[in-house]
Amino acid sequence: MRLRENDDGGEKEEVVENEVTLAQNQWCPVVNAGFSSPKRLVVVGYALTTKKIKSFLQPKLEGLARNKGILFVAIDHNRPLSDQGPFDIVLHKLSGKEWRQVLEDYRQSHPEVTVLDPPDAIQHLRNRQYMLQAVADMNLCDSYGIVGVPRQLVIKREACAIPELVNQAGLTLPLVAKPLVADGSAKSHELSLAYEKFSLQKLEPPLVLQEFVNHGGVLFKVYIVGDAIKVVRRFSLPDVSKWELSKDAGIYNFPRVSCAAASADDADLDPTVAELPPRPLLEKLAKELRWRLGLRLFNLDIIREYGTRDHFYVIDINYFPGYGKMPEYEHIFTDFLLSLGQGKYKKRSG
Repeated sequence: MRLRENDDGGEKEEVVENEVTLAQNQWCPVVNAGFSSPKRLVVVGYALTTKKIKSFLQPKLEGLARNKGILFVAIDHNRPLSDQGPFDIVLHKLSGKEWRQVLEDYRQSHPEVTVLDPPDAIQHLRNRQYMLQAVADMNLCDSYGIVGVPRQLVIKREACAIPELVNQAGLTLPLVAKPLVADGSAKSHELSLAYEKFSLQKLEPPLVLQEFVNHGGVLFKVYIVGDAIKVVRRFSLPDVSKWELSKDAGIYNFPRVSCAAASADDADLDPTVAELPPRPLLEKLAKELRWRLGLRLFNLDIIREYGTRDHFYVIDINYFPGYGKMPEYEHIFTDFLLSLGQGKYKKRSG
């Protein structure tokens, strides 16, 4: 085990390392309806932080994976990646230029291995200046609804100039302030809500200012695993009235709202607020974003503008989110890995 420091010198990641060597084309007995039959093992090498291992590689997932013929193997960072495996899939969520280069080199020399997901594509989501651009470019509007992004402004320096920049951009208060870097750390998920223009000078750039849209205090987390989509409700920031805007001044800090709050799935909510976004709309959005982002593991934070039925905003996109909080994630994820591994084997055998 060793610690890796992020590019920005901030939070350190604790990486678990393990040395495992596997025989090529290893086979294992897989239990099916009480009978054991030989199936080719799908080997998944993983490079995850200790926190991600704890939340994702839960005993139920590993047990189900074994029954389906999937083996999770920890990648050893003290050895060249090409010397390990062989792997069918490399599953990762680490930051750092050195690790990204290791993965890129590995992808070039091992095109037969599926890397989830390409490091350059992931890097695109680590900067909130570009994170939502793919959604904005889609301009998605059909009979099921409209999907857009809130207007936002990027501030990289000089906090004293923020009020004037907000005025020039024509943004409407209140504004949500988010750190520019979205690296998965606790700090990157800290939010502030600014009610008054001149208090914006108290913020610390670099950051993104996003217009706050009233949404009934509920957001929808749309988890995407390959072609599979799962939606859950989460409590969010409450709506802001004109009266509150006239009375409140200053900036209010919030924790990581959607994760800190309990699920809203079983709450007694107004149906106009709680109704899930139309499935066909989400499927169209997810399919297009998989292509535009070049990713297969991500989630969308979506809100419905209060007072409307079909006007939605994507406010955040996260790579390899907390799937442990997604209902039935064990079955969805193992089926996804199995389809990748078996599909690759059929191509090699054909």
